[in-house]
Amino acid sequence: MEMVEKVALPLLLPNPPSPKSNPAINSLIHELNWNSTSQSQSQSQSQSQSQSQSQSQTRHRITLGKSSDPNRGKPWSSERLSPLGQQTLNSLLSHSNSNSNDLDLDPLLRPLLDHPSDVLPIMKALGFNNKPHLALALFHSLPKTHPSLPSAIPVIIKILGKAGRVSSAASLLLSLQNDGVPIDVYAYTCLINAYSSCGRYRDAVNLFDKMQHDGCTPTLITYNVVLNVYGKMGMPWSSVTNLVHTMKSRGVSPDLYTYNTLISCCRRGSLYQEAVHLFNQIKLDGFTPDKVTYNVMLDVFGKSRRPAEAMQVLREMEADGFSPTTVTYNSLISAYAKGGLLEEALDLKTQMLGRGIQPDVFTYTTLLSGFEKAGKDDFAIQVFQEMRAVGCKPNICTFNALIKMHGNRGKFAEMMKVFDEIRVCNCSPDIVTWNTLLAVFGQNGMDSQVSGIFKEMKRAGFLPERDTFNTLISAYSRCGSFDQAMAVYKSMLEAGVVPDLSTYNAVLAALARGGLWEQSEKVLAEMKDGRCKPNDLSYSSLLHAYANGKEIERMNAFAAEIYSGSIETHDVLLKTLVLVNSKSDLLMETERAFLELRRRGFSPDITTLNAMLSIYGRKQMVAKANEILNFMHERGFTPSLTTYNSLMYMYSRSEKFQKSEEILREVLEKGMKPDRISYNTVIYAYCRNGRMKEASRIFSEMKEAALVPDVVTYNTFIATYAADSMFLEAIDVVRYMIKQGCKPDQNTYNSIVDWYCKLSRQNDANSFVKNLGNLDPHVSKEEENRLIERIEKMWP
Repeated sequence: MEMVEKVALPLLLPNPPSPKSNPAINSLIHELNWNSTSQSQSQSQSQSQSQSQSQSQTRHRITLGKSSDPNRGKPWSSERLSPLGQQTLNSLLSHSNSNSNDLDLDPLLRPLLDHPSDVLPIMKALGFNNKPHLALALFHSLPKTHPSLPSAIPVIIKILGKAGRVSSAASLLLSLQNDGVPIDVYAYTCLINAYSSCGRYRDAVNLFDKMQHDGCTPTLITYNVVLNVYGKMGMPWSSVTNLVHTMKSRGVSPDLYTYNTLISCCRRGSLYQEAVHLFNQIKLDGFTPDKVTYNVMLDVFGKSRRPAEAMQVLREMEADGFSPTTVTYNSLISAYAKGGLLEEALDLKTQMLGRGIQPDVFTYTTLLSGFEKAGKDDFAIQVFQEMRAVGCKPNICTFNALIKMHGNRGKFAEMMKVFDEIRVCNCSPDIVTWNTLLAVFGQNGMDSQVSGIFKEMKRAGFLPERDTFNTLISAYSRCGSFDQAMAVYKSMLEAGVVPDLSTYNAVLAALARGGLWEQSEKVLAEMKDGRCKPNDLSYSSLLHAYANGKEIERMNAFAAEIYSGSIETHDVLLKTLVLVNSKSDLLMETERAFLELRRRGFSPDITTLNAMLSIYGRKQMVAKANEILNFMHERGFTPSLTTYNSLMYMYSRSEKFQKSEEILREVLEKGMKPDRISYNTVIYAYCRNGRMKEASRIFSEMKEAALVPDVVTYNTFIATYAADSMFLEAIDVVRYMIKQGCKPDQNTYNSIVDWYCKLSRQNDANSFVKNLGNLDPHVSKEEENRLIERIEKMWP
């Protein structure tokens, strides 16, 4: 199958390989599975549901408010209890520790059959007092012909849903239908809402479809609930607008709750233009925006990285008489933090305090995440420490941000300390924790750990959801496992999970790593056709695809569109331009993108600064490199391993080559784990200057650090020995690398034959190729012929 066919969405790909269990995965993975190993499958699923509910409570949510649907609440209207009803309720509540199966309710409930006006109030009171089993017993005592039964159905469904017994509610509804009891729109709506509340969004949508198939017409409440479900599912905007069109065509007019819900749907896809249109439509339809409307608008602009527009919403909100709350400021701080404007975000926190509004856990976590993303780890830790000092208790979102920070820096010991603190603070890992771990190991190219974490995640009772699939696609593609990443995408589709903007961006990033620019263009075109509106990250992946595919002209043409303003540009695209131009070794273009970033008032992050440092290092522009280092130091950026690797590279090619090892020692002292690039760079520094003893010492350290030398490592030694006419030593290295399972490449043998020829030893070069099969049994005839042609060209 051609690659173009593989990446046409929806992708038609082979089944995903089952992740192999890796016994080498240490206690890190099993440490996470604190309470799940002894549980049965049903218990695990129950735990997953309760954790999902807990997660929804701890995350930043904006309550959309009450609907003004005129039909709302009619079946649930409360009436005063009769003396008999009050006596019955008191008797039921007095058995608070009794199970309905052990309690003879018939003598208590039989008199109610002649007082139907007491049934619903008693049932509601039992639900309010958290006695769903008694409420259900009361419901089952009603004959099918009882006048209270139709109104009691939605009430008991709502009670069971709030008690977390959604499956029982669904079974009850199905049983009633099978018995021929009519089910009205209110009962369906209550169960749809119950599904939504516990995160069973697909079940909610399926029930919505079923109720219409059964001839039950949705009300405004039903549509509002389903629109809210669409938003939580990340359904394509076209699906959301189609549902609104259907609703209007059936004569159901939106209310303010509908508009607030629709604006909320714009958050996940950063659809700020659509949100502005809805905000204007609210006024045209005669409604007045409320505090919820403004807060949701702020959240949309925050997710869209548009702090200026968010601040304008705040001004309009205050002009309309609404005072900002903690939620308001949290959305503003998120907008500035996501845009890299961290000083402004801190100023907003100070402004909160000045108004007597106390920052909460979301305020601090947003700031911590912003500093982590920018690479300012020290500031992130300071935020965490301040948070603890003022008595603000961290939640699982805070810990997830810390896990991400330490994990992405390769500081796994610190990451485990965070897990210990989670336990101390009586928190439990949630689905985001697992997704963060998958992303961390994927970022570090640890594909076996990715598979192991995913396996343990399912054992812990967490079912994969959209963000998990998106994370897996990114993780496997970062590990170089493109086919496995695309197989995950197929599994996602088969599971009925609708791709969203994050899914498309994960697929585009995977294509970009392979330089598959043509396929990337096709995916973007498909997104623009209505599937999903591309954002800065989508276009950034296209730039990476051009860069990795060596399509410099296309990359420059796209850059011209960005500079001209024909493509709406924020900091993400300009930072990507810096990165791809640096990677392509285009100095002038890199500097132009960096200057444009600064000119537009955007703050560079650690990745951008590393890109500048890298190209200056490769060009041996030491003074410029030091300017970047000083800037990083002055602005509080924490150098990453990439920073240090760039410095090692710069010095390895200079007269101060020994400084590359000094930097390696600094990395180790800081508790960071050098990678293969680090060691290869220092080995090159010593080999280039004939210091083979020191190079061998670093080689030994590399192996002791459990890093497997690659072909670049061995080729460095081989080229150095050959250049010094030490051909026996060079050939010994080839023999050793083959024995270690490292396959020689063209550069391996080029070094040997080239130096033979440069020393006028053509016969030795031909002899080496002639006997190459004895040295490398797997060498191909094509490779031998290539080397012979190379010798002939060098020695006509």
